[in-house]
Amino acid sequence: MSRFTPTIISVFKKGYTFKDFRGDAFAGLTVAIVALPLSMALGIASGASPEQGLITAIIAGFLIALLGGSRVQVGGPTGSFVVILHSVISQFGYDGLLIATILAGIILVIGGYARLGVLIKFIPHSVITGFTSAIAVIIASTQVKDFFWINLENVPPDFISKWGLYFRSISSIAYPTLIVGFLSCIVIFLFRRYIPKVPRYLVALILASLAVFFFNLDVATVGSQFPDFVAEIPSPRIPEITLSRIRQLMPSAFVIAFIAGVEALLSAVVADGLTGYKHKSDQELIGQGLSNCAVAFFGGIPATGALARTATNVTAGAKTPLSGMFHAVFLFIFIIFAGSLMKFVPMPSLAAILFFVAWEMSEVHQFVHTMSFPGGDRIILLLTFFLTVFVDLTVAIAVGVAIAALIFLARMSRSVKISPVYIKEFGKNRREDDHRKELPKGVEAFWIAGPIFFGMVSELPKLLKEIGDRPKVLIIRMRLVPFLDISGAMALDDLVKQCKAKNIDVIFSALQEKPKDIISKLHQKNGWERVFYAPTYDKAIVLAKSKL
Repeated sequence: MSRFTPTIISVFKKGYTFKDFRGDAFAGLTVAIVALPLSMALGIASGASPEQGLITAIIAGFLIALLGGSRVQVGGPTGSFVVILHSVISQFGYDGLLIATILAGIILVIGGYARLGVLIKFIPHSVITGFTSAIAVIIASTQVKDFFWINLENVPPDFISKWGLYFRSISSIAYPTLIVGFLSCIVIFLFRRYIPKVPRYLVALILASLAVFFFNLDVATVGSQFPDFVAEIPSPRIPEITLSRIRQLMPSAFVIAFIAGVEALLSAVVADGLTGYKHKSDQELIGQGLSNCAVAFFGGIPATGALARTATNVTAGAKTPLSGMFHAVFLFIFIIFAGSLMKFVPMPSLAAILFFVAWEMSEVHQFVHTMSFPGGDRIILLLTFFLTVFVDLTVAIAVGVAIAALIFLARMSRSVKISPVYIKEFGKNRREDDHRKELPKGVEAFWIAGPIFFGMVSELPKLLKEIGDRPKVLIIRMRLVPFLDISGAMALDDLVKQCKAKNIDVIFSALQEKPKDIISKLHQKNGWERVFYAPTYDKAIVLAKSKL
């Protein structure tokens, strides 16, 4: 099937059985039970409301499964968005978030059709670990207020100021709220440790709600904090989109698209490993983009592939994308028949859930493991982490990727070798090692190994300086040069001009296909007069003798 065909079409063309249907339906129900409390909690943590988290899980979850390129992907709100969504809402209002979500969806669709799905492999692991761990810290810090119910208003968004206010306000802790939150944590931990197949978050919410109701505890609930809470799908509406709003929100839209794309493709890769199938990365981006555009018209928040829910979907027996669609349908049924009961959910229980979400996404072991790597990776990790926590997620991602690229280029430039003798790192061949002994008088030869790009072009002009007696013919051996960019080509052009000024013929030996195309074009454009080519080194020697 085409790389731009949703996976569900491929599945139905191959055949769909009742056994598949039964597995998908059961998996969808299982994931819906897990997603119900998570969607509410993530909606609140993002600065929106619990119903907007549920709307996102239903609409985006259905469309991501229907239009995506993964076989068992489950979509919905995730913790990775919390920081940027909170920032957008506080700066531009909720309509600003809807516009940014639509723009992010369009960016994802364009990225999919531009076949940018493969770019996930070029995002450094240290950048992903850095901002993911930082987001976990921020999520946990935003839930301290609801967990302890510190009687505070206008909590500052700045991390240091926020924690300073928390410590100064310890005396206002509400102990009934703390007890409910603490007991919710114990329930989640025990079920996670000893009965992992039971939906621990839902059990914790139910037990906490019953305790608050029967003991008449003075604890904030979803109903008291969100009096306008209505568990239903609203009518679609189009936010007011203007050119000035687009310019304001475009940076945030790119960050939302980046996070959605990265997390969706990472989740799809993990799902491939669990199922043995292979996802279509470009179609997955398109599905994510269309889903985010649609969910914005219903007042939802950005969505992406949810790794934990996707893994739960697989372990519960999911066979096809219908499992993700069933998960959305069951969530819709829950809010229709039990929506009024959700008002009794205690806020400290949702905070407890988000504490565990933060812990699970923090990847502490990955953070520690990355810190054991060489200095460059540690610098990228810590820089991304601290910039996310103390400055801004947008800045952190941009700086992290930029620094990673610069460090990579520096490492690549150091890996390029220019030497008059055979470079042993690339192989062992005694005859090659002694190739200078075969050179006739008046002929010099140099190896170049590695890509010739802008990061190392300053080394090429030094080549002639390393030659003792001025030769009549210079053989440049390029069998180990896989790539040549425009800067490298210009540096070779300068080298050829130096040789022409000194009456030295140049022979390029054993050029690979791509460097050969570039050098041939440069030869024609600049009218090189004393440049020749040989397919092998032996033939280059013969050619050099004829030029003496």
